[in-house]
Amino acid sequence: MPLVTPTEVYKQAMAQRFAIGAFNVNNMEAVQAIVEAAQEERAPVFIQVSQGAIRYAGLAYAAGLVKIAASLVDVPVILHLDHGTDFEQNVMCLRAGFTSLMYDGSKKPFEENVAITKRVVEIAHIVGIPVEAELGQVLQSTDGVSEEQVRAAMTDPDQAKLFIELTGADSLAVAIGSVHAMRSAEAELDIDRLRAIRAKVNVPLVLHGSSGVKEDSIREAIEHGICKINVATYLNQAFVQGLRETIEKMPYEPDYRKHLQVAREYVKERVREKIRLFGSNGRIDSTGGFVSPRTVHRAVDLGALE
Repeated sequence: MPLVTPTEVYKQAMAQRFAIGAFNVNNMEAVQAIVEAAQEERAPVFIQVSQGAIRYAGLAYAAGLVKIAASLVDVPVILHLDHGTDFEQNVMCLRAGFTSLMYDGSKKPFEENVAITKRVVEIAHIVGIPVEAELGQVLQSTDGVSEEQVRAAMTDPDQAKLFIELTGADSLAVAIGSVHAMRSAEAELDIDRLRAIRAKVNVPLVLHGSSGVKEDSIREAIEHGICKINVATYLNQAFVQGLRETIEKMPYEPDYRKHLQVAREYVKERVREKIRLFGSNGRIDSTGGFVSPRTVHRAVDLGALE
């Protein structure tokens, strides 16, 4: 089916208390892995293109791969700009056919973040494309951040309310204890802070840096308003692991497709794992629409989604 915007997907996620997996891609194999897992699990997905992916593959290639993959399945696929750096880049992605944008002004002063986010929202809304924004900072593990620094960078609930009122952003990435690029799941989220933000803000909330968060904490966050969860490092680790294992087994094999096929399967299984953790599996019926909550619960009770 053609690419979709996240508007209806978010509506269902908020009503039914599940989260949509938002998976970062850098090459064709990753795109294939995500879309195949989503199709088999009957789940909606975000496929995210970051700054690094744009530099590596080029904007046209990255967007083109996702469009082709989406056309081959009958589950909702959203093409999303991850951590857009400025207004101009958002316009370029809008022109390239992205169905969800993001401006990340979290490192800028509040007033500047508001001003640029509002500008991106205004132009995107002209053509019906939603915009994700970020307030507070999800820091980088590679910077050697301390627990105190992570806490100091968390999103302020009152400021989040004002930010949404001033910008009109459609979803908000919040800092509640996760850290980008963590290689093991050790972090626990500040659920009390999340509750406070949810009480002030009615838009869908987004969790970045989920690869380093404990599964129980993720489940609890979904119960309290997290509707989209970004996954990157966890997939990258799987891809590299698959390559490493096949190269060790076949060090002189010149057909690199054999190595890439294994890497793709490793990523696919991790996407499947996250889709089930987020509760988005079994949400899409055979026509590409959302099943009723009662039908989803019945399927789970019968073990049909195992």
